Amino acid sequence: MLDAHSLPGDALFSVPSSTFVDGVFTGTVRWSAVRVTPQVAVVGAGSAGVGVADALGEVAVDVTLFEKARGVGGRAATRRKHGCRYDHGANYVKEADDRTVELLRSLGEDGLVDVGQPVWTFDADDRIEPGDEGRGTSQKWTWEAGITQFAKRVFARSGATLHTSTRVESLSRRDGDWWLRDADGGDHGPYDAAVLTPPAPQTAALLDATDWNDPRRERLVETVRAVPYRSIRSVLLHYDFEREYPWYGLVNADREHDVGWLSREEAKPGHVPDGESLLVVQMSPEWSAARFDDDLDSIAPDVADAVAGLLDEPDRRDYDWVDDQGWRYALPDDAVDADALTDARSAGLFFAGDWLVGEGRVHEAFWNGVDVGETIQTQFD
Repeated sequence: MLDAHSLPGDALFSVPSSTFVDGVFTGTVRWSAVRVTPQVAVVGAGSAGVGVADALGEVAVDVTLFEKARGVGGRAATRRKHGCRYDHGANYVKEADDRTVELLRSLGEDGLVDVGQPVWTFDADDRIEPGDEGRGTSQKWTWEAGITQFAKRVFARSGATLHTSTRVESLSRRDGDWWLRDADGGDHGPYDAAVLTPPAPQTAALLDATDWNDPRRERLVETVRAVPYRSIRSVLLHYDFEREYPWYGLVNADREHDVGWLSREEAKPGHVPDGESLLVVQMSPEWSAARFDDDLDSIAPDVADAVAGLLDEPDRRDYDWVDDQGWRYALPDDAVDADALTDARSAGLFFAGDWLVGEGRVHEAFWNGVDVGETIQTQFD
């Protein structure tokens, strides 16, 4: 028998006062648990995902991130090998505006560095020239411990929960809540809102597998699937010598070279031991797509040959170790029709990422995540 003071604190019910006699409940009642604190699931813990968590970090919302990799950061990733530390996806956080610089400094200035040297350009004929002032000399921020520090530090202050090595394969809508199913068959939920942040092709696949009997789902799949993406194969070439250059990085201006981007990781403090060189070579989208699945041993000599020709340094063919990373969905070539995504908000489904703004930049993805987090917050106010 229950008295009027022993019912669950999170129970939602309504009974007439006549069912209590001297404070003791004499009737029957069914109650259901309600979530006092809104629950938000975020698929992906890259820059956009941690942006969502950061925006909701100081409000009464519980955020849980699900990440298929072993840590946060997405393409803003850092790896360590043979005493070197290198950013093998996004190379730095670009100085875009005052709020981005303020954000970086708010994360703690210990280990925060500006690469300092400029980005120059090259063309299909291997002609290297100084870059334009806006692109070539703007500040390029990273950390001595690597660019992955960005997402790590944002996540640490958010207070969110993180599940790593968890690949979300589908969602389902049940009784007004969202549930997530992972690759191992585990169910996660219920959530009041879900935010999808993977690259558009992967988000489209998630939506296609989602159990949601609503005409909006098919429209969303079609809209998100239409976003074009570039594949990038990054190859890291290490040398036991170091040379001085007036540039940190080189970008192919005419998009007619097999190499799309080349940068010197030794220009970043704390990344490469003195007297050594580590080149980050990101091959062009066309080259990357054609050879995306080729093994590293077969592509590394060709990449080194292209670098040797570009720099006019034959000994660049003689690297002493090599590493690589394939980014099948590296950069969006256009932005999604964002208006087509807003209809899903009333069902608690949101989207965030650089493909919503059409530019593959760390800060763009982050601020888009922040905007989405703030939108979610207003729905719970």
